[in-house]
Amino acid sequence: MATTRPAALLTLPVLAEGVELVGEFKNSGYREPPQLVCLPNRQLVRLPPLLFLVAKALHEHRDLARTADIETALDRVAEAVSREAGARLTGEQVIYLADRKLAPLGVTTYSDGTAPPVVKADPFLGLRFRIAVFPESVTWFVAGLFAWLFRPVVLVLTLIAVVSAETWVLATRSMSTALQHAILAPVSILLIMALGVASCAFHEIGHAAACRYGGVRPGVMGCGIYLVWPAFYTDITESYRLGRLGRLRADLAGVYFNGIFVVALTLLYVETGFEPLLVAVLYVNLEILQQLLPTLRFDGYYIMSDLVGVPDLFKYIGPILRRALLLRRADTRLNDLKRWPQIFVTMWVLVIVPVMLFQLGLISTQVPGLIRMDWRKIQGLAAEAAHGAGALQLIASGLQIVLLVLPLLGLALILFRMLRGAVRMAVKYVNGPTAEPVPGA
Repeated sequence: MATTRPAALLTLPVLAEGVELVGEFKNSGYREPPQLVCLPNRQLVRLPPLLFLVAKALHEHRDLARTADIETALDRVAEAVSREAGARLTGEQVIYLADRKLAPLGVTTYSDGTAPPVVKADPFLGLRFRIAVFPESVTWFVAGLFAWLFRPVVLVLTLIAVVSAETWVLATRSMSTALQHAILAPVSILLIMALGVASCAFHEIGHAAACRYGGVRPGVMGCGIYLVWPAFYTDITESYRLGRLGRLRADLAGVYFNGIFVVALTLLYVETGFEPLLVAVLYVNLEILQQLLPTLRFDGYYIMSDLVGVPDLFKYIGPILRRALLLRRADTRLNDLKRWPQIFVTMWVLVIVPVMLFQLGLISTQVPGLIRMDWRKIQGLAAEAAHGAGALQLIASGLQIVLLVLPLLGLALILFRMLRGAVRMAVKYVNGPTAEPVPGA
């Protein structure tokens, strides 16, 4: 004998615990500016205006969730949304939007009272395996120690000092001589690596300090794995509450603090004459150049993103390539952008994709040489250990081997992800568009 499940109890959806309605995404590149919602894990969700109005009305009428007449409560929520949206909405449509759109994003509960899932972003080429080292309170305190460096007069004087230090070091000092002296001394190699790590950490403090100067709270500071390389990070998601200028200041702050680090190294060199410090200056400059690259998710990428007002540029690679290569019509994601941001993003994709492929091809041609170099290093390290080499020399050689192996692993991982993405795009193209669910179906 067949049995039927009892119908789920209808409740009024409410904002999930810890969710905050932030408001409009300022200076966005979208035709219709999206609204921001902050989830309990500090992740920001962009909502179209109608969905934001539904979430806002549900929050404003949350006291009605305790009433017995849920249908009347839903009608009142629908009326509130209709007044602000200028379009007629029913209680059933409010339930549909909550269950099919808002709850899956982690914004509201479901209409049967079920809590929403914990939503975690998985951006393309994003930082993974994050470990928070300093909590928000420590980040806030450290950021406060350096926020004054963004005052206009201090900023101008500091930039003059950075340019002066860079010009003096690069124009009057011999980097080749300094490199020769550093390579011959394992202690110097370890010192340069330690200063490079310190520069990366100071870089992240710069992002946090820029957030505090702009009036928003930076999140945790920690470390993770970017592709296969260890990397520091600072959660500056709150910078999206700022306008374009504030977001750009937060993006550029890390490189600005790298420049301050160069000034400190230069002054230390002037005082001591210790030549490995010049190599450390060169190392920090390479970090700055790397951070300004717009290809991967370095600071240069976020600068491009905030200039145009489009948070995730990588998600437009597929639509733009389909339109450019397959002559398909632009999908809604492209049509949602304003005209000049759409042109900017298209140009970025058409330039960056060939550059990334060229970089991958160039690195691929170096793979045999890197493998041979790794093998010789490993053999040399074993020979040095057998002949009683010092601990510092062994550590320095071991770190060099690790730095040579990591690019090989990174290349393999990038190629794997690109191949996986291409297969998914091909499968999606063959299967065709999926049907959108219809209320009441």
